[in-house]
Amino acid sequence: MNRLPSREEILQWISDNPTQTAKRDIARAFGIKGAARIDLKRVLRELEDEGHLQKKRKTYRDPDRLPPVSVLSVLPPDTDGDLWARPLEWHGDGEEPKVLILPRESDAAMGAGDRILAKLTATPGEDQDYTARLIRKIGTNPLRILGIFKKSSEGGRIVPIDKGVDKQWIVPEGAEHGARDGELVEAEQAGPKGRMGLPKARVMSRLGDPTAPRAVSLIAIHQHGIPDHFPDQVLAEADAKKPAGLKGRTDLRELPLITIDPSDARDHDDAVLAQPDDAPDNEGGHILWVAIADVAHYVTPGSELDREARKRGNSSYFPDRVVPMLPDRLSGDLCSLHEGVPRAVIVARIRIDATGEKIGHRFERALMRSAASMSYEEAQSAIDGDPTDRAATMLDPVLRPLWAAYGALKQARERRQPLELDLPERRIELNEMGQVTSISFKERLDAHRLIEEFMVLANVCAAETLIAKRQPLLFRVHEEPNPDKLDALREVVKGSGLTLAKGQVLKTAHLNRLLEQAQGTEQDELINLATLRSMTQAYYNAENFGHFGLALRDYAHFTSPIRRYSDLIVHRGLISAHGWGKDGLSDTDLERLDETAKQISDTERRSMLAERDTTDRYLAAFMSDRIGAELPGRISGIARFGVFVKLDETGADALVPIRSLGAEFFHYDAEDQTLMGSDSGRVIALGQRVTARLVEAAPISGGLIAELVEIDGATMPRGPSRRPGKPPRRKAGVAKKKAAVKAKKEKRKVTRKR
Repeated sequence: MNRLPSREEILQWISDNPTQTAKRDIARAFGIKGAARIDLKRVLRELEDEGHLQKKRKTYRDPDRLPPVSVLSVLPPDTDGDLWARPLEWHGDGEEPKVLILPRESDAAMGAGDRILAKLTATPGEDQDYTARLIRKIGTNPLRILGIFKKSSEGGRIVPIDKGVDKQWIVPEGAEHGARDGELVEAEQAGPKGRMGLPKARVMSRLGDPTAPRAVSLIAIHQHGIPDHFPDQVLAEADAKKPAGLKGRTDLRELPLITIDPSDARDHDDAVLAQPDDAPDNEGGHILWVAIADVAHYVTPGSELDREARKRGNSSYFPDRVVPMLPDRLSGDLCSLHEGVPRAVIVARIRIDATGEKIGHRFERALMRSAASMSYEEAQSAIDGDPTDRAATMLDPVLRPLWAAYGALKQARERRQPLELDLPERRIELNEMGQVTSISFKERLDAHRLIEEFMVLANVCAAETLIAKRQPLLFRVHEEPNPDKLDALREVVKGSGLTLAKGQVLKTAHLNRLLEQAQGTEQDELINLATLRSMTQAYYNAENFGHFGLALRDYAHFTSPIRRYSDLIVHRGLISAHGWGKDGLSDTDLERLDETAKQISDTERRSMLAERDTTDRYLAAFMSDRIGAELPGRISGIARFGVFVKLDETGADALVPIRSLGAEFFHYDAEDQTLMGSDSGRVIALGQRVTARLVEAAPISGGLIAELVEIDGATMPRGPSRRPGKPPRRKAGVAKKKAAVKAKKEKRKVTRKR
């Protein structure tokens, strides 16, 4: 090679050849001889000065840091008995970091030469650079068991809680981990599977009382059949993966892309950046970058990882744990966009004008390095004028341009009019023992809305690109409400003294006007809940029926491939459509696209039910010491068997059985959603303010039982209000219902005459 390679070519070669990074290796690779070596040395020095490379002895390497989840090789214990490890994939800044392993009592034994997957914590100023907690030993994948521990003279036994499983496990003496008789425990297989007798297990963690809060998510996982154990071959395949290099990718490591996530996020699959658009035809416009982890590079069609991910469909999130779609080696390491670590991505470069309208976009396969992993609160505080030291350095170059672009996107959103439901999300806070310490409602910040708008726009771009290239994909579909549900909504609206127009094609703008009417009134929450109940459930489909709630014609999930299989299919579609490699959609993917859509729609609903059951149980456990307390709330549901009250403090729904409303008979009107007392004429309806006395809280079932003390400030009567006997038949005062009853009687008369 006669010419001097470009800076990009040098960086790419070093990334692709991390073991041959001496200057002479680089010179030999590019055929540089004689005086040209002086020019090469100058370029390498410039790259070093700018922070692109770090010189270590006579070699040049990328200045990276260890990700929070890393593969380590265990070293022999030192003279103090401490276990140390070396990172297997370190090629970064300065000397190789020292990693101290902090073993827990329940950890499997570790010895010199073992390879482990560990969670790392940086410890600046200490003797070591990082401390490590074992996630699991690589190459071993003992079966996990959840069950009730039964004490015995030789140790104990574990009776699994899984439905239909009657096989017990023997716990040898010394492997009980202090478990007590009747406790719920999590254990793992100990030793090889024997052909004779019961298998052996050792207790890994004690969960205490099976009805305690710490146990409820595990119980829900098993009750709903959510797979929470990765097969050996899946983990082996994940463990064999190596970080993607620069080959075949655009180098975006110098772009200051950042991740903004919840403060307790365990994976980071999206990063964002906004820049002013300098094009003369787009004055005041913006260039948006949305980078998404390139999971398709690691999870290829037909692989063990692919089959397991498709079976799971999605990750499931609980207050105390996550059941991931992908193993930790991918979800917490190679596919997570950790700060300062090079990661493979598929990136959308989107141009919008000053009013937020998209005027163009393109996709690239790239390599990025996150400039910062920020929480929503940290980013919002910086914009609000109270930045942390780190956020202060990001304010002008990154955060303010992001908020400027968000301001434009808000204008486009207001014109589009997606459904603007105001239903706060509950946040359950747990202590280290898994006990509920508080239940609050998550604050909605502009930082949340900013990321949502960026993600929605990227999803639209993915759908439009695949449609334009005639590439099959999975759409995210949300159909219009059906007529029956709309009629029920109109009845609630009418009873609240508000209006929802009839006789026209329903649009989200009509519903938003209704929500605006209710905003700030006593009916606010009721109308939001009733509107939500009128909606159909979103699902995945190979056909495009649009997304009603977002008011979008073309929409597909692209932005969360770590936790949703649908997004992985869309990524593969983009790879095939652009000809980026052989890891795009396979013939099998295409043949069973409809089947996959149904599969992952079902697994999504399964996770939602398990998450809801877990939340209900945590709420019941939290409320169990409030028995007898009088709590304010609002009637959120009416049924033939009673009334549901949504409690203000926690958002929990308590059932008031109809038998507790008094001795009189209550007529149920399904159309008007009311109960009417046969003697008093008292009407109980949706949205009424009440005070409820908590009577029962059942953590096992998640049920709350209450009785009404007051309705709209009026005290509910106590004791019988009429003599025993069959109540007179009186309906809630609806003229058309009376007319219907009269017509029915007339019809009977005619029938008798015939």
